[in-house]
Amino acid sequence: MDISIHSSFLPQTDPEASLAFYRDTLGFEVRNDVGYNGLRWITVGPAGQPNTSIVLHPPAVTPGITEDERRTISEMMAKGTFGMLILATADLDKTFAKLQAEDAEIVEEPTMQPYGVRDCAVRDPAGNLLRIQEKR
Repeated sequence: MDISIHSSFLPQTDPEASLAFYRDTLGFEVRNDVGYNGLRWITVGPAGQPNTSIVLHPPAVTPGITEDERRTISEMMAKGTFGMLILATADLDKTFAKLQAEDAEIVEEPTMQPYGVRDCAVRDPAGNLLRIQEKR
C-alpha cells in the first residue's frame, strides 16, 4: 500500500489569531482559506511539503453533535486537552526562541524526555497542544 498523511484537522476559535500563529509564528504557508455561513476553514502547511496540511476548522460543526457534546468540546479546548499535534524541527532552540519572542503560550521549555526525545510544548490560540520535537 502507498498511504500517506495528507491533512490533519485542528479546531480554531479565532480564525485571525490562528492564521497569525500558524503563518507568522510557525512560518506555515496558507494553502486555502474558505468561508461558509459565517464560519472559516483555513488550510496551512509547512513550506516545501505541499502534500501535508493542517485544516484549522470551526469546532463542533459536524452535523449530529449535541449541545452537551459542543459544551464538552469547548471545555476540553479551553483546557488544551482536545486537539494535539506533534511537529519536528532541526533546531529546537532556535524554534523555541522564536516562539518565545512571538509570545506563544509556552507549556514546556525544551526538555530531554525520558522516552528519548528532546522537545518543547506550546498552545496555539485555540488551546491545542503542539509538541515540537528536535529531529535527530
